[in-house]
Formats: sequence, C-alpha cells, structure tokens
Amino acid sequence: MTRTRYRLRWPIAAVAAAAAALGTMTAAAPAGAADTGTRAAVASVPLSPELEAIRAAEATRIYGSPEERPLAQRKTGLISLGDSEISGEGVGSYESPTNGPTNWCHRSPDAAIHRTGIAADLTFNVSCSGAYTGNIRIGGGKQYADELVQSDNLAVKARNTRIKMVLLVAGANDDLQFGPVMTDCVTRYVLSQGTCEPKYAPGWQARVDALVPKVEQTVRDLKTVMRDAGYADGDYKLVVMGYPSPIGPDFHDNPNFPGKLSCGGMGYDSDTKWGRNVAVPAFERGMREVAASTGAVYLDNSRLFHGHEVCMEDTWARGLFIDLSKPGGIDENTTRQSFHPNRSGHAAFASCLTQLYASGLREASCADVNSSGTPTLFPLAWDDAYKPLRNAATGNCLDVNASESANGTAVLGWDCHGGRNQGWWYDSARQTLHTELTQDRCLDVPGAAYQTGKALIVWNCSGAANQKFVRDGATIRPAAATGLCLTQGAAKEPVRLQTCNGSANQKFA
Repeated sequence: MTRTRYRLRWPIAAVAAAAAALGTMTAAAPAGAADTGTRAAVASVPLSPELEAIRAAEATRIYGSPEERPLAQRKTGLISLGDSEISGEGVGSYESPTNGPTNWCHRSPDAAIHRTGIAADLTFNVSCSGAYTGNIRIGGGKQYADELVQSDNLAVKARNTRIKMVLLVAGANDDLQFGPVMTDCVTRYVLSQGTCEPKYAPGWQARVDALVPKVEQTVRDLKTVMRDAGYADGDYKLVVMGYPSPIGPDFHDNPNFPGKLSCGGMGYDSDTKWGRNVAVPAFERGMREVAASTGAVYLDNSRLFHGHEVCMEDTWARGLFIDLSKPGGIDENTTRQSFHPNRSGHAAFASCLTQLYASGLREASCADVNSSGTPTLFPLAWDDAYKPLRNAATGNCLDVNASESANGTAVLGWDCHGGRNQGWWYDSARQTLHTELTQDRCLDVPGAAYQTGKALIVWNCSGAANQKFVRDGATIRPAAATGLCLTQGAAKEPVRLQTCNGSANQKFA
C-alpha cells in the first residue's frame, strides 16, 4: 500500500506549538466500505479547549471542516505510541522537527506503523524516543515543549478517525533504564573496565517487576481514552508489542564479520549473551504479564531479531552509532540512535503486526525461521514453546554444550537444570528443532552424514534436509534417514545417531 505523508498546519497561532506533538500522519487510499463499521454511535466526552482546538484544526485538514464526525463516516487509522523502539530511532531518517535541537523524538517516515499491510486511510506515529510511561498516561507530562502527552494525542486522533489499531511499545525507559544500561556496558568495554552483567544482573528482575504496574496503568489509560472517544473495547485492537534483543554472541559466525569497531558491536561477548538470554527474556515476560492483566493483544518479538542482531550478516538493528553532525559537541544525544531497529527491523515489525492483525489471535510470537529473511507469526508465546527433552535411560536432558550457540557446538546429554540451553522447540511445519538459546540455531546432522555414531550439533537454521527431524513416538529421527534415532550413551556424552532399536536411550520426552 502506498501512503503519501503530509504534515498538519494549524490555522491559528494558539495551536501552532502543538504541530510536532500531533506526530507523523501518513495518508493512503480510502480503505473502503468494509472498514466503515456499523455499531451505533456513542457520544464522546468533550475535550479540553486546547485539545479541542487541535482536534478541530486536524479535522479541517483531513476533511475540510472542523466538526467531529460519526464513527462510521470517518477515515480509518492506525496509531503507535511509546518510545524509541517504535518511533523510528535508529532508522536514520527523521521527521522535522523531531531531529533536534529542541525535540529528539526521532520519528521516522519508515517507522513500522506506516509500513504495515493493514488497510487504513491514515497512520499516526506519536511515539517519542526517550519516552517513559509518564509521557504517555492520562495526566502525564510533556516530553518536549512542542509535544503533547501521548494519550492526549490519541484522544484527538480517536475523535477524528476510526482507529483500528493502537500499538504500544513502552517500559524500557522506566525502571529498566535500558538505554543507560546499554551505554554503561559499551563504556565499560571501551575503557576495559570489565563486564556489566555482574553490576546489573542481581537487580534486573526487580526492575522488571517495578515497571510492570506502570505499563499496566498506561494500557488502562489508553483504553479509557478510547472509551471517552466513543469506542467500545471491541471496536479496535490494542496491541502491546515486546522488544527484540538487538545483540547476541553469534556474530563470530558471520563470514563477513568486519570486527566490532566497524559494525558497532562494542561490548563484551559475555554481556551480549546475558542480554539475549536473560535481560530481554525477563523484560518480555513482564510485557506478557501486562497484556494478560489488561486484556490487550500481546506480540512477543523477543526472538524476532535472532540471526539479525548487530554485526550479523543481515542485521535488523543498528550498532553503536556516534552522531557528530549536530552542533554543540558530544552530549546525551550523540549515541541515542545506537542499538535500535534499523529500516529492515521496522519492516520486520510491520510484517509481524500485519500478520497479527489478520490472525485474530490474542497472543502470538514472531520470528524469522530458517534464515528466510521474512518473519513468521506463530500462535504461541515463546515462554510456553520451549521444553526440555529428557532421555528415558539416563534421565539427562538434551543440552547445548556450555550454553554456547556458535555453529558446531556439540549437543550432549547433561544433568537437567532448566537452563535455556536445555530448552527445545519443535517446529512441526518445518520439522526443525530449535535451541532456546536462539531462534537461529537448529539441531543439525553435520555434513548430512547419516551414519551410525554421528554426533549431533547445532548450526545456523537453514531449512536444509540435515536439519529436518521427525518425532516417531518418543524417538527423534532424521527425516532423510528414519531408520536412525538420536541416542544418548553414557551421561554427559554427545548425542549420536544409532540404528533405531526401541531402547530407552533412544526415547526423549
């Protein structure tokens, strides 16, 4: 769908300062009669004089006159609220005046909300880099002088258009302080001060626990805004989208890896593992809790960038980026674009949102599978998908050695401990078995050598025949050689292929 951007201009000076606050608006061809709705009209709650003036000016720009129209007579719209993860920070192209020097919202015309395949006449991006929940909630504070509180922006747009989807991506700038933590981790690496995991890991879950009720209240406030605008809860989708992990330790497998300095992957390898395996999953569980407690639709994107992290072959995130183009020298805005989704990352978000909207699901996850470069939506949450595989003979669990996810890492039987290197997800549609460490590493028969005694490894998921397995009862067999079974020998030995014989050491449950 082609959408032509246009910026609102207010006819009266009293509302001129609110232009930036109204965010980026994108226009498209009318969505058609199917999107007009048939529900009986419900009167909206009157806005404050300031917001009503802004609403009337916007309505004039859209329709040619200022009145608030019945829901069924409005153009349809999509809107995104939240922080830098969804505003477009990291894309590199930003709407004026959100690219400084007094407003750093960094809204991009390439942000995901403008690029979905969801039929809509207008798309609005009112999110802002650096926003915390207090900049979004009812009665919250303005982030910049020329910005509205984001819930006020929603109130205006919900009265001028028929909003079909409200997208919220928020929480990273509350107790979590994700940006400052990332900055500190990079600084510690550059100055050889040691890893940041020991500093932040002990209190990380407490940070997540503290931010959850704030995001929950934000969601409830957005629902209140929509009800006050005359909407029933079922008239639109309110989506809480989680954050993907922008970093991981597998960049060493990139055949074209140029070095950390060149690709912006400045940080200790162990910190990238902690970020991917612990920090982001904890945050994701918090966002899932938010959606469950508020009745919002939940999109788990925690694994979406796996295989596309900073310094990988086809990265969907920007690495460390130092912007020295602005006057005034180095300040807190110099590196703000670092470790955010790039244009490809926002395309991935848009694809996932399109699939989610069409699915009707209340909870779903999105990821790239088999290095296709195209995200796929799954009707599950990743927390529920991954399970241990326990051997019937030894009692050991199928284990990725030392929690390493590099290509060629051995798969063993090991004492069961519930770690992520012992979690596995079987994609029955593609017959692939993924390690919980990363969506981008699959159980693999090296060199497609289907022979007795062959040890199994994990390797970059590709969809190749040597990564396809079938579950036959409790056995796991290569799809290309079903007479062979994964077999556990003595405890803590590699898992190997052996002729299927029905023995307990070939059974995994």
